[in-house]
Amino acid sequence: QVQLVESGGGLVQAGGSLRLSCVTSGSVPSPNAMGWYRQAPGEDRELVAGITRGGSTNYGTSVRGRFTISRDNAKNTAYLQMNSLRLGDTAVYYCYAEYSDPDLLPVYWGQGAQVTVSS
Repeated sequence: QVQLVESGGGLVQAGGSLRLSCVTSGSVPSPNAMGWYRQAPGEDRELVAGITRGGSTNYGTSVRGRFTISRDNAKNTAYLQMNSLRLGDTAVYYCYAEYSDPDLLPVYWGQGAQVTVSS
């Protein structure tokens, strides 16, 4: 019923930038919140950034000051601008969308986008 499609991952050198996008599809209301988690091999999934429908944001400590999350509610799309990328940012980035509609699941996930930072 709800699908999240991510785009924008890839390979970049340390210090470079990438932008991820995540769009929700389906005849559903705008998500209460959207954002990204990431998971590196052998590591737990960790919060990268989240943003509410009203524009309030929160960031993981390791990305604060380097990454910026934004969203376009009219397009049900969230964006993650990643600057000053480091080797430690290499991971699969998973977009999420949260709902409070009783006819929907509380959370939906995207398929994941690989981000690889090289030296």
